[in-house]
Amino acid sequence: MFRTLRLDAVLIQAVIAGALSFAHLHDLAAAAGQDGWKAWAYPVSVDLLLVAAWRRMRKDGGNRDAWLWFAIALIASLGANVATAGLLDMNDVPDWLRILVAGWPALAFLGGTLLAHTPHPEPASMPEPEPAPDLVVERAPEPPPELPPAEPVPKEVPPEPAPQEELPELSPAVPAVAVPPALLAHAQKIADAHRAQTGQPIDAETLRTRHGMPAALADSIALQLA
Repeated sequence: MFRTLRLDAVLIQAVIAGALSFAHLHDLAAAAGQDGWKAWAYPVSVDLLLVAAWRRMRKDGGNRDAWLWFAIALIASLGANVATAGLLDMNDVPDWLRILVAGWPALAFLGGTLLAHTPHPEPASMPEPEPAPDLVVERAPEPPPELPPAEPVPKEVPPEPAPQEELPELSPAVPAVAVPPALLAHAQKIADAHRAQTGQPIDAETLRTRHGMPAALADSIALQLA
């Protein structure tokens, strides 16, 4: 089946604009000394460079080289349109314009070669998705087996304390050192004077200090005076 060609306003406008630009470029090339088939080749070269730069821009996005050659081809096309609008004497073209027209083939060849052979940027590789971890279904722990109720432990009754035997009263210790009666009477006077002064019975240390007697004798006297 053949597809039906739909003609709309945009397509018609593009054909008309392309034909006018093509004719202006041909007229300018012919006025600059390019006669015959060469005058027809110039508009083809300009339009092809314009289309190639536009396609490269769409593929590479913000490619600066494609933008540069697109701008050069667009300036060449617009320059021809303006120059043939009566601003330039087509019968007497200036030398600089003849130089530009004569050098255009080399410039267009360079631009087309660079656009065709510039490597395309490789698309950023997407990271491989990590494999999903295996799902582990955890089982709920089984309840521990029920144990039989423990029997109550009888409380131990503390044993009653054994009755303590009453210890016999100890008789007062017999003095280990024999004390002469005269020394004992003298010590009794000193003890009475000490009690009258201090209100307390005299001790063995005080007797030993005052009389300069041995410690054992002083202890024996203090025990008998108590």
